[in-house]
Amino acid sequence: MDEDLNKLDDLSRRKFLHYTARTLLGVGLASMSSSPLWANATAARLSRPLARNVIYIYLAGGMSHLDTFDPKPNTKAEYGPVGVIPTNIDGIQVSEWLPGLAKRMNHLALIRSMTSTQGAHESGTYFMRTSYAPRGTIQHPGLGAWLMSMSGKTNTTLPGNVRIGGSGQTPGREGFLEKRYAPLFIGNPDKGLRHVKLHKNVDETELQERLALAQMMDMGFHQKYSSKEVASYGDIYEEAIKLMTSEDLDAFNLRKEPDHVRERYGNSSFGKGCLLARRLVENGVRYVEVNKGGWDTHNDNHKQVEILSYEIDQVLSALIDDLYWRGLLDETLIVVATEFGRSPSINRNQGRDHHPRAFSCMLAGGGINGGQVFGATDEHGGEVAEKAVTIPDFNATIAYSLGLPTDQPVMTPSGRPMTVADKGEPLRMLF
Repeated sequence: MDEDLNKLDDLSRRKFLHYTARTLLGVGLASMSSSPLWANATAARLSRPLARNVIYIYLAGGMSHLDTFDPKPNTKAEYGPVGVIPTNIDGIQVSEWLPGLAKRMNHLALIRSMTSTQGAHESGTYFMRTSYAPRGTIQHPGLGAWLMSMSGKTNTTLPGNVRIGGSGQTPGREGFLEKRYAPLFIGNPDKGLRHVKLHKNVDETELQERLALAQMMDMGFHQKYSSKEVASYGDIYEEAIKLMTSEDLDAFNLRKEPDHVRERYGNSSFGKGCLLARRLVENGVRYVEVNKGGWDTHNDNHKQVEILSYEIDQVLSALIDDLYWRGLLDETLIVVATEFGRSPSINRNQGRDHHPRAFSCMLAGGGINGGQVFGATDEHGGEVAEKAVTIPDFNATIAYSLGLPTDQPVMTPSGRPMTVADKGEPLRMLF
């Protein structure tokens, strides 16, 4: 083994990590680009971002705007029993099920005029995360992948793009960009990052020998099929091995948090996911998505949304306070998004149905001027009445806050130009 390893030239020695470890580690990590995409062409734009990081909260299933951020207290009883409460900003009211966020309205920007063209969960989720309608011939990147490809990481050891909860195969991964920009998926925030320790029977010397052997076995394939995509996998494995021996792994360990902090976030998977997101952002992870399902309320809408609302109210209130007191809120954009809203009318199962024509999302921190509402729906919450905001507009706003060039095209492998948020226009007036 040692004799074979010594026969490798310097380039091969350097590359052996690029061609190995996938059978040994099984860890998918984003890697830092040595030369961020468009670094020269857009240096002026990228030099002064309003936000450095994003914590993207995705409420899967379609959050009812009428029972959360856009209640209609003067409508008929069929529109629901939820009451409204004042916030700490005069003239702005929210659902009574969001008392914590009501007290923190000075940090929030509510966008009540969201509208989508996609009314099914799969296509709506794809559209919200990528700004493009699904197409059979191409997969589009999510914002985390765009951020990594355009701007790169801030911590050279940790991944720059992480997804917590939900499914690792949910749309909005790397799309047509390189594999190394895909989010690292964490299913259970309590367990943190798994499969990062050596087997008890494998020491450092044994690991290096195994990697070198795997490299030699793969060398012929990689020489024959050399490509950017193949090399990107190599970057992933090299970063995985680097992380295995790094003290930064502690960022994934919630047990490092004091009990009183953990209690504020609560014991739910969602609460732990948001606490992990704060720890990751604090340690240089730039884009963290946290998923919370259960919002597909075709049945018993009011009871379900009440329970869901109190949970997100507690967790988001804790997250905002935590970031604020740690001095991270100004540089961290909190996004609360969902694929569409719910219908004003109540169906025969006491639920609300899909309603893409009008719904709400929320932004906080990251340069946002808090204490404002953008746009409005009609008296029933069924149609946008003022300042319609499309999905691409919303995503362009997130990209704008990060200093990303929303109008700079990137060529796909098939030669088609794509931009970070399609034709969306950022809502600059929110900042």
